[in-house]
Amino acid sequence: MAIDARNPVPPTLPRYVGMDQVPAHIPPELVRQTGLPFGPEFTADPYKFFPEMHQKLPPIYYDVGPFGNAWQAIKHEDALFILRHPEIFTNEGATPFPRDPNDYFYFLPIEIDPPHHRKYRNIVDPFVSPKAVMELDGLIRKRANDLIDSFIDKGGCEFAVAFGRPLPVSVFLDIMGLPQDMRDTFVSWAMDLLHSTTPGVMGAAFQKIQDYIRSAIADKKANPDDKLVSRIAHAAPDGEPLSDKEVFGFVVFLFIAGLDTVFAALNNMWLWLAQNPERRQEIIDRPQDIDRVVEELLRCWSVTFSGRVLAQDYEMRGVKMKKGDRITCILPACNYDPDVFPNPTEVSFDRPRQTVLAFTVGVHSCMGAHLARLEIKIALQEWLKRIPDFDLIPDTKVEYKPGGVVGPEAVPLVW
Repeated sequence: MAIDARNPVPPTLPRYVGMDQVPAHIPPELVRQTGLPFGPEFTADPYKFFPEMHQKLPPIYYDVGPFGNAWQAIKHEDALFILRHPEIFTNEGATPFPRDPNDYFYFLPIEIDPPHHRKYRNIVDPFVSPKAVMELDGLIRKRANDLIDSFIDKGGCEFAVAFGRPLPVSVFLDIMGLPQDMRDTFVSWAMDLLHSTTPGVMGAAFQKIQDYIRSAIADKKANPDDKLVSRIAHAAPDGEPLSDKEVFGFVVFLFIAGLDTVFAALNNMWLWLAQNPERRQEIIDRPQDIDRVVEELLRCWSVTFSGRVLAQDYEMRGVKMKKGDRITCILPACNYDPDVFPNPTEVSFDRPRQTVLAFTVGVHSCMGAHLARLEIKIALQEWLKRIPDFDLIPDTKVEYKPGGVVGPEAVPLVW
């Protein structure tokens, strides 16, 4: 049944944590402790970990850990089905961020399933449609080149700080109508929320985000503009203004979702580019295939997972799941499924076209997917035009932070 975002009520879904809270209906032979996404084996090399999941684990298994227990799906075919059937696998209560039950709000539109999901998407779509995104091409290219100008003569940079972060985050802040001079502060909040393993640090970051968003919404209501936060604050789908809870949950979700994903993807890609000079040259030599290049790099270095909750009992691959169970599609592992992508660890720009699960699919597919693809495309074109040869600083130890968005913490480059 559709939930009422104007009158949010905390879901009564159970949340199990640890081996002593495995429900009785879970077959013991399907219980695993993978350590994903916080364990040392995962953080040592996530993109070695993901393809090996297909060799070590059943297609669907029950993962147990200190941050929550859930079914996990690693097959491409299963993820497509799960993500395309919200009547079976609902988004209500599926996001991992706890909220005050006495002041509850839904993350919009991610926690709203059809039929009401579309009215919220309609508010955002004019900002992130293919046509609207293409109008940003010149701005993004200028931003990319301005950033490169600031360090090209220095003979090196810390990519994450100098380019990977400021390029997509600055564009995101432009679209949202939020101040550029707070960019690094916003990113620090998002990193603490998404990558800390300390509940106190996560909670403090989430509170800072909420406090700031409340003030930003109040400002946009008093001083409207043509940017996205203002548009949400003044939206009236079907002639009825959004409630304060709807506006708040909408802006908070977009803020969290927009700050870390493209940044992480770029870090992953530039780490690989630095380590594979012959593949950099291949990209330079094939300018007509840039879209295929972007899609393959997204397949190999997708960065997020997608969680759902069973809205009814359901059986998949002989596994009987119960209403209220949680399930997470491990999207990077799905993109290494050998049944769909032969020789999945090989980066091949000539693969037959398949659905790449970098931005999920279905009604809850990522609203910013077109923008992300364009940002990655422009980043590749403009960087490789001006800095075609570069390497990792010798003896660099690549480190990944634990968390729900996967990317190296730093990518120090030299040229």
